Amino acid sequence: MIDPLLLFDVILGLAIVSLAVTVLVVRDRFAMIVLVIVFGLMSALAWVRLAAPDVALAEAAIGTGLTGALLLATWRQVRTEPERWPALPQGVMVINMGLCALVLAGLVGAFLATPLGTPGLGVAVADNLADSGVEHPVTAVLLNFRAYDTLMEVVVLLVAVIAVWMIDRGVSQAPQPTLGPELGDLPRGFARLVLPAITVIGAYLLWVGTSAPGGAFQGGAVLAAVGILLLLTQRYQPQPSHRPLARGVFVLGAAGFATVALLVAGGGRVPFEYPADHAKTLILLIEGLVTLSIAATLAALFHGREPEAISTQGGRS
Repeated sequence: MIDPLLLFDVILGLAIVSLAVTVLVVRDRFAMIVLVIVFGLMSALAWVRLAAPDVALAEAAIGTGLTGALLLATWRQVRTEPERWPALPQGVMVINMGLCALVLAGLVGAFLATPLGTPGLGVAVADNLADSGVEHPVTAVLLNFRAYDTLMEVVVLLVAVIAVWMIDRGVSQAPQPTLGPELGDLPRGFARLVLPAITVIGAYLLWVGTSAPGGAFQGGAVLAAVGILLLLTQRYQPQPSHRPLARGVFVLGAAGFATVALLVAGGGRVPFEYPADHAKTLILLIEGLVTLSIAATLAALFHGREPEAISTQGGRS
């Protein structure tokens, strides 16, 4: 008799591959975005089936929810302001296709070159988990055993929001676009109902990350949804006077991460070799700062333009 779960996994895998192919060939932009969102949801379900709840949470929150929101916001800009988005030159498209082909070839080569039965790092992580300062192996890897990689991921987000603001400054001298007409009473009422719950969930994911699936990226993505809802319902509108605070929060995660590494190194240890008595406290401190930076950065990426670059007369200040 066929195992129902095995049949489900086969159908799920085929659905993911079919969605990926459809996303590449569909011509309608809105349909493509919807398919990307569905693809993310199916991928999150696949990670759950692979017993990787941390990755599933990140995929659902960032890869599906926030990425879908960013794509929809971009689609609205492309639809309403086509003159700002000229078609890419044919040469650029060819170069992009060539780079994608090289990346794909590298991934396939790495996969084929990996010997069958190669042991992973699970045993090594389990053997050193007691010295990491946390109880969850994923958090131990991200914030202790390979903290340099996580620091670079935080820096990438910082560079992304800087690049978006800088590029937009040179694209147009037009006034800053709004997110659309104010939403009705029902969406605003829904926002008032769910915003406290979302905030609590984001804080919980941050706190529980030391001992269970969760952490800074998942908590930050959920808190970013709070900012996006505030923007959509126009309960909050970025003002020029908010620029210093926004920039400070963007940098907070990377700066706090690097500062802890330098302080630890200054005590005669290797960077990120936390003292055993303070390891959990330092990791929670880093995750708290990174969560705030991730939330603010993702919300700012959704908003798009740098708010202080617009004057009240509709031109650049």
